[in-house]
Amino acid sequence: MQEKLSLSTQQKLQQRLSPLQVQFVHLLEMNRVEIEEEVRHEIDENPAIDVADTGVAESTTNNDEHGDAFTESAEDIQRADYKDEEDIPYYRLNVSNASADDDTPESVIVAEGSIIDYLEEQLAERELSEREHDIATYIIGNIDDNGYLQRGVGAIADDIVFQTGLDVTNCEVEEVLQIVRDLEPAGVGALDLRDCLLLQLERKGANEISMLAYRVIDEYFDEFSKKHYEKIVSALGVSEDRLKDILKEIRTLNPKPGSTIIGSTSDSHSQQIIPDFSVEIDGESLQLTLLNNIPELQIEENFAIMYDTMTNAKKLSRKEEEASTFVKQKYESASGFIKILRQRQETLFGTMRAIVNRQREFFLSGDEARLKPMVLKDIAEITNHDLSVISRATTNKYVITQWGIFPLKFFFNEGLQHESGEEVSSREIQSILKKVIEEENKKRPYSDKQLCEILCKNGYEIARRTVAKYREKLAIPVARLRKEL
Repeated sequence: MQEKLSLSTQQKLQQRLSPLQVQFVHLLEMNRVEIEEEVRHEIDENPAIDVADTGVAESTTNNDEHGDAFTESAEDIQRADYKDEEDIPYYRLNVSNASADDDTPESVIVAEGSIIDYLEEQLAERELSEREHDIATYIIGNIDDNGYLQRGVGAIADDIVFQTGLDVTNCEVEEVLQIVRDLEPAGVGALDLRDCLLLQLERKGANEISMLAYRVIDEYFDEFSKKHYEKIVSALGVSEDRLKDILKEIRTLNPKPGSTIIGSTSDSHSQQIIPDFSVEIDGESLQLTLLNNIPELQIEENFAIMYDTMTNAKKLSRKEEEASTFVKQKYESASGFIKILRQRQETLFGTMRAIVNRQREFFLSGDEARLKPMVLKDIAEITNHDLSVISRATTNKYVITQWGIFPLKFFFNEGLQHESGEEVSSREIQSILKKVIEEENKKRPYSDKQLCEILCKNGYEIARRTVAKYREKLAIPVARLRKEL
């Protein structure tokens, strides 16, 4: 067979982002803390970037470290930097003027601490051999934030042998594990929920209720989990009133003992959610503020002069050529960064302004049921931005309001049709669903099918699987697990 060689042409249409567009996308994804750090980094690294002398830095320095307050004179100076009001970015015109002494709303959300550090501190107080201490440290490293051991004894023993060279047996690991399980908080080092509850009950006083509670978890955990209380009453030979006392005792236990440590250790492990926006109520009006400590940036004056000189120069020496390359590179990098930073601020403000306008009733009332149906496409059409831009602008961003701190994704929800023809948000239906469940007879809780029928009677045409989805979003268990004596 004779082989033939041939050439062919093919046209492809590809869209590639320019370096500035890539950088813009990167900045847009950043939250308030990240963008402030990025701006500081650029100011330090690029000598062509200078902070405009607008008084902003001084007024914010005197305020809370996370605040964004501008004195009136500082704002006037900022506006004076532009030729006329039409050149001023609209997010600058909507900065909320405030005194440097005013209190700025701050986050109250504390994130995480380290249970490992807490356990190792206790371990240091125990009289252990070096070998026991090494095994215990390895075991603690396999405990998650909830306090549960993530690997079995055999797997941990194998890991210690292969990774540290310490030849240990399963029995040794098991013995040291019992030492770890004796640390605080009670229940730490458990293999599963049943084990966790038993560890806590073992430390309770040897009274009748505690001993019966231990039997329930030890012998009838499956029945307890499924709330088959009649089987437990029959098996233990106790009255319903006595079982209520037993269940009350079990409810005092912590299914996630490690959670008592989170947020209570050293400050180095704490983290706050810093809001990116503030929405305040002023009578019937809403005042939106883009919160950040980003100063107005400009090209450093000497760099601008050198850039103009070297750009217009007809002939340069080799040394001057090298200097020219450096100046041009830094100048263009600074110019591009300043441009996309302003574009980021305008995009974020415009996106949030559209959200506030769309969800005005919620921001005024704080009532989730008044949230309107809203998807990314709605905001994209209002702002004339691409869907991907809106998605990035609302990811990992928070707004602080009179009603609390909310992630921007909170305001997006699907819509459903009410029998009246009005479109209602899924949040409204979830709010009604939650209320129905709260008011149900806990001895005979509603099934998802019954909940579906109740909602349909109220004009909300909704499928049973959708009811189940909303119930799960609300972290509400199935009817069987909501049953009470």
